[in-house]
Amino acid sequence: MTTAVRIIATAVLLICGASLAIAQTFETKARAAYVFDQTTGTVLMEKNADEPLPPASMSKLMTIYLAFEAIADGRFSTDTMLPVSTHAASFGGSTMFLDTTDRVSVEDLLRGVIVLSGNDASVVLAEGLAGTEGAFAQMMTNRARALGMNNSTFMNASGWPARGHEMSMRDLGILADRLISDFPTFYPLFAEETYAFDGRAPANTQNRNPLLSLGIGADGLKTGHTQEAGYGLVGSAKQGDRRVIFVITGLDSAAARADEAERLVNWAFRQFAQKDVAKTGTRIADVDVWMGETDSVGLTVAEDVSMLVPVTIQGGINAEAVFDGPIEAPVTAGQQLGELVIALDGLPETRVPLVAESDVMRGGFKVRMRTAMQVVLDKINAATDAPA
Repeated sequence: MTTAVRIIATAVLLICGASLAIAQTFETKARAAYVFDQTTGTVLMEKNADEPLPPASMSKLMTIYLAFEAIADGRFSTDTMLPVSTHAASFGGSTMFLDTTDRVSVEDLLRGVIVLSGNDASVVLAEGLAGTEGAFAQMMTNRARALGMNNSTFMNASGWPARGHEMSMRDLGILADRLISDFPTFYPLFAEETYAFDGRAPANTQNRNPLLSLGIGADGLKTGHTQEAGYGLVGSAKQGDRRVIFVITGLDSAAARADEAERLVNWAFRQFAQKDVAKTGTRIADVDVWMGETDSVGLTVAEDVSMLVPVTIQGGINAEAVFDGPIEAPVTAGQQLGELVIALDGLPETRVPLVAESDVMRGGFKVRMRTAMQVVLDKINAATDAPA
């Protein structure tokens, strides 16, 4: 057999649907940011996304995640009543105004953390699961590593300022994605705009997420603020079949946070649209076949390819079909023979398997003789062309 060589063929993929507005780069005022289209798995924007930074109350999402897991595996129920320790009741800042005479249900505590950002509620949940807040913080760190959150280290359950308590914006995006995907039954809690616990502090019942009432599809997740961290938000919004997750931090005011978050959501939905770019059965390229009943086989995608497209496309987009050829027979329909590589400005490269569109059986005696003669001729020609 001749030596296979890597072949890169240009393919034009037609865009189904109307042309799109040109996607403009989003210039954020945030110190760090991360925007992720959950529906397609596309990272739309990142800025210092892997830098570990103080997350403030956004790190409460990890406390919530562990509490949801405890309910799912039976260690807690929503009706479980937990005592309030002196340590938990000692916290200031955002609280449920709990005291040591209280016994509070897990359901109330979850709403206290999600809607009211209760530091005291976070510690009650932590102590209920791990005995001490310190032990729970280690649980948080260990679980984060298992989830692929490699730039997160927790020192407490609430995000209270502490040396070494850090998360990256990408890690917060990963966590938001898991909360939405892993716990769809509980996720609607994040969309609750108000919560009043036991008639306490009637002025402190409002969810701090500034997007929930704007009618742009926002339905979670968590704000955060300390002097060191600035103002931040882990948010998500759904419009039609698309869901976007975004994380921002380091804004200088609540108003700036609200404005930046709304601009991000509008940009993510208006500057990108999901389009079909390759249909199953459409021939993308041909690869030569060695010793086969036919000399070549078509390459196609195994399933329809849909992706976000950020630029005006009049006829199609350029892509590269990458494969090694020739391929030795036999070839089976559906056998992966290469990849389709799609690169668009401002978006990560997309790689899609290319498969044989049909079977190619190994050739009979005549094919083998013809191939052998061709090999001999190629060697003669190569010797003739060689310099003396």
